[in-house]
Amino acid sequence: MTSQQRLVVSRRSVLQLCSGLIGASIPFRSIPVLADAPASGGETHGLSIFGDLALPKDFKSFAYVNPQAPKGGQLALQPSGGGANVSPTTFNSFNDYILKGDGAAGMGAIFDSLMAGNSDEPDALYGLVAEKVWVSTDKLTYRFFLRKQARFHDGTPLTAHDVVFSLNILKTQGHPAISQSLRDLESAVAEADDVVRVSLRKGHGREAAMIIAGQPIFSAAYYGKNAFNETTLQPPLGSGPYKVGAFDAGHFIVFERVADYWGKDLPVNVGQNNFDRIRYEYFADRKVAFEAFKAGVFTFREEFTSAVWATQYGFAAANDGRVKRETLPDQLPLGTQAWFLNIRRDKFKDIRIREALEQCFDFEWTNRNIMYGLYHRTTSYFQNSPMMATGTPSPEELAILAPFKAKLPAAVFGEVPVPPVSDGSGQDRALLRKANDLLIAAGCKRDGDNLLLPDGKPFEIEFLDFDNALEPHTAPFIRNLNLLGITARFRVVDPAQFKERTDNFDYDIITSRFGLGLTPGEAMRAYFSSHTANVPGSYNISGIADPVIDALIEEALVVDTREKLTYICRSIDRILRVGHYWVPMWNKPNHLVAYWDLFSRPQRSAKYDIGVVSTWWYDTAKAARVHLPGQ
Repeated sequence: MTSQQRLVVSRRSVLQLCSGLIGASIPFRSIPVLADAPASGGETHGLSIFGDLALPKDFKSFAYVNPQAPKGGQLALQPSGGGANVSPTTFNSFNDYILKGDGAAGMGAIFDSLMAGNSDEPDALYGLVAEKVWVSTDKLTYRFFLRKQARFHDGTPLTAHDVVFSLNILKTQGHPAISQSLRDLESAVAEADDVVRVSLRKGHGREAAMIIAGQPIFSAAYYGKNAFNETTLQPPLGSGPYKVGAFDAGHFIVFERVADYWGKDLPVNVGQNNFDRIRYEYFADRKVAFEAFKAGVFTFREEFTSAVWATQYGFAAANDGRVKRETLPDQLPLGTQAWFLNIRRDKFKDIRIREALEQCFDFEWTNRNIMYGLYHRTTSYFQNSPMMATGTPSPEELAILAPFKAKLPAAVFGEVPVPPVSDGSGQDRALLRKANDLLIAAGCKRDGDNLLLPDGKPFEIEFLDFDNALEPHTAPFIRNLNLLGITARFRVVDPAQFKERTDNFDYDIITSRFGLGLTPGEAMRAYFSSHTANVPGSYNISGIADPVIDALIEEALVVDTREKLTYICRSIDRILRVGHYWVPMWNKPNHLVAYWDLFSRPQRSAKYDIGVVSTWWYDTAKAARVHLPGQ
């Protein structure tokens, strides 16, 4: 896990970035890649992009849940990201939907949305607050029919007026990532208390209607008395399966299950939301957090530090079986993880300088000596997915790229770049020599032991983070940069300062991990488009602003087959990798998890979600046999 990963938006811990990053956090109820309307228009119980819905109108529950799962008990865990402004190390606000403040993890669980997703399908949504939806043949009008039994936690009806209010307030005052994603919303009108008509602009993106269907629904009456665009520690009124319980700002927050939740028996909810309490514990230091897990302060942990996984699980509870360890498979595309260069800064504008930096990270040495060989090298922005470019462009890719040939580097039409493979020494002389040659060719000059940029200023780089978890991995990278005369340092700041600086692009290099989902679309615009390059708080970390990438993203947003989308994404991948905006890091195709043996789970997990928070349950028989320290 990386610094920016822990601050980006996600509905399903970055399960599907199109819906996660673009909307608000719903970590307890996942919403997948956003879907399009039925090809012929008409009324439907669900929506899907490329192909038919897997589930019929009368489905009873999702296949990966236990419909008879008991309710009760508590799940305690660390936050790992969530909403548009969520930090995993602190919180000072219950508003996850604006740029201001550090939002609390899990707030999406208190809000319902029009539709919810099936984690067995890559791109399907089914009715939640909306029982069904009518879609015009031209796909410009969506009429959502709301369930009359929908209620907020205070018993007041959830109506079309609340939906309209929510969409409008998010578009005008929401976090930039949310408001940008709603740009295709032309209007939302309450035709009746239980009917919402959504109109989209002509030429809208394929995901526009489903981004709308996935937004949280707020109480218009509540926000008539409370400002929306402000940080607050007053628990807001919601309608979802949980509500805010006890909390201590910056330390912990508890979500309490709503026993009389209006939607508990809906097919999209059956067998889910099983814990009476979900508690997030906050820690500023990973070592302290691990000791707290060993002491039973929290009971589920996903391990992101390979050294800890390999060497630190020899404590008594793990040895006697009270703490279980598992490696759970992940069928999602792995996305990308890297050090990202901020090309808004002059020092990184020359592509040769950016390529030179790539030569200085010795993955082979780092993986063997620091990460116990548990990882593979990341090479693509679409890692381990069909959208990942390989070799030379296929005829289909060439057809896509040809109209832009005059605007693209020649390298785009050759072998796609892959990270260098070192000799594993930690200081590969051949790679460092290549890096030096690229720097000199870019106009850098040596001044004794120091390297000067083409403008004569010393070449200095700051790696910015809000904890030191990646400092051991960055240190050998920095040593190689120092050998070239570059003054590089790893700087840790507090989470509030980190957010302030990253929101305003005040950094040289930060780390990030993000996924683009099974059906990339809107997320590419958020990460790679010139439209977001200079929007405060955007996810375009590097500041990429390439008109060819912009044009290809626009094509990807409206393309009508998965095959065409695949070739467009491969073309985008080529351009990005030739641009050397990053120093790619590593990946693993699974989840390393540890937990106190208090839980049971369905016979199988969903294809695209391990489902701990949503589908596991507290097992009283197991709990009776497990003695938590301090209890």
